[in-house]
Amino acid sequence: MASTLLEETRQAHDDVERLERLIVKDFATQPAASHKDKLLQSHRVRGMLDSVQDRSLKLISIYQDEDGARKEEIAQLRLGASDNVFSNFYDRLKEVRDYHRKFPNDDLTEAETDEALLQEQPMVPFSGEEGLGRFLDLHEAFQTFTNSKFGKQLDYYTYVAGVADFAALPRAQRLTKSYRDYLTALLAYLESFYERTQPLAQLAKHYEKLEKEFAEQWQAGSVVGWEDRGEGQQADSSAAPGMLDLDAFDSADELENLGAERLKEALQALGLKCGGTLRQRAERLMLAKGKQLEELDKSLFAKGAAPAAVQSVATRERQSAAARAVALLEAKASKLCSMLSSVLEDTKGRIEKKQAQTYEELVAEQQEADEEAAVPEDSDEEDEFVYNPLKLPLGWDGKPIPYWLYKLHGLNLEFKCEICGGASYFGRRAFERHFNEAKHVSGMAALGIQNGKAYFEITQIADALALHRTLQEKRGAAASADGTVAAEEEIEDGDGNIYSRKLFEELQRQGLVK
Repeated sequence: MASTLLEETRQAHDDVERLERLIVKDFATQPAASHKDKLLQSHRVRGMLDSVQDRSLKLISIYQDEDGARKEEIAQLRLGASDNVFSNFYDRLKEVRDYHRKFPNDDLTEAETDEALLQEQPMVPFSGEEGLGRFLDLHEAFQTFTNSKFGKQLDYYTYVAGVADFAALPRAQRLTKSYRDYLTALLAYLESFYERTQPLAQLAKHYEKLEKEFAEQWQAGSVVGWEDRGEGQQADSSAAPGMLDLDAFDSADELENLGAERLKEALQALGLKCGGTLRQRAERLMLAKGKQLEELDKSLFAKGAAPAAVQSVATRERQSAAARAVALLEAKASKLCSMLSSVLEDTKGRIEKKQAQTYEELVAEQQEADEEAAVPEDSDEEDEFVYNPLKLPLGWDGKPIPYWLYKLHGLNLEFKCEICGGASYFGRRAFERHFNEAKHVSGMAALGIQNGKAYFEITQIADALALHRTLQEKRGAAASADGTVAAEEEIEDGDGNIYSRKLFEELQRQGLVK
């Protein structure tokens, strides 16, 4: 035997006391104020705490003595007369000395091991985008979101700003497997990032408290967005995003003027199937006019979106269990985003800064970051903190632009466009430019309208439809007496838009086309 259980017990006790002393000493030592030094110190202390727990578990196992080995060893030391006791003691002492004589490298001094532990530099994996834990790297989740059925096309900054806004997504899509997989991957990344940047925090205790509160709220039906506990659509869904006032339409023909995408949003808001042609969508939506959702046929609803009144008990229970799992994942992800709120703000600032940089500036910044990483650990350089209480946009140097410049460009003025899905544009320049961008053009196409200068500065859906009807009536004024439309000469303007000669001349007189 290299050592006895009693010696192992004593050694474990000594290791625990030494590690505790080193933890206090490491915290008492004032490290350099850099982010990297603080992070490495936290991971170093976490490693020593894990070692303390391992040795404590070993001591508990020895004291429980399930195999009786410790009790037997103590009994052997007490056998017989006193000469036998001393004989057993010296025999074991000889075994220990022979072991250490055979393996001299294991005999390290306490001072050497203590110094090695205090100088240890743990390896913490971070991607280049994370900047050693300063920023989040959500590109993978962003790609999954934009390429999925439950997501939509948007830029990276907008995604990061609303990464925890799960209630904005359609209910039916939030119950799909692809959405659960997306939530699971997003939550796994946030947990990994939190544990890598805050190794001394106890995430399990936060989760324990969250799950207890969530269970009470779920039972009471007070979880936001899941008040029905996932058993079906709520009775009053008039305030659902994308909902249409069907009383304003008399036939499916009028609904067709809204376009396929708009009808799809309205169907999703009611939980109805949203596939098929434009005509099929309009007819399916008209079936819901003047009726409660419970009165509709079950076959009209999307999978998992039918009201509770038309579902079986087993279906409601299964759907409620799946909805609870999704809602709990959303609650955990929202909690982590709240705990990482400062990192999220820094990430948004980082994205804005990179958008304002040229390729040469990005390369220079990367070189500077590589040089900073090579700075010795005893450097006294502190991380620069950018104070930006007004949330001003960042310039090329990573600092907020002057407030007078912010006001000069009108960036304090917000313009909203209902055709773009309620998107906000800050500044007159960005607002005017967006009328020719793909998002606005696709929004007009969803309404069945070809975008052109005649619709410049029109942001409301109702106004666009009204103008479209007016222009259509003017075009129909040239109809012949027998109801057939006379052939008209078509003219193309400088932007490639095609008009009839009469309409083109009217718009040209108003200075709207060239």
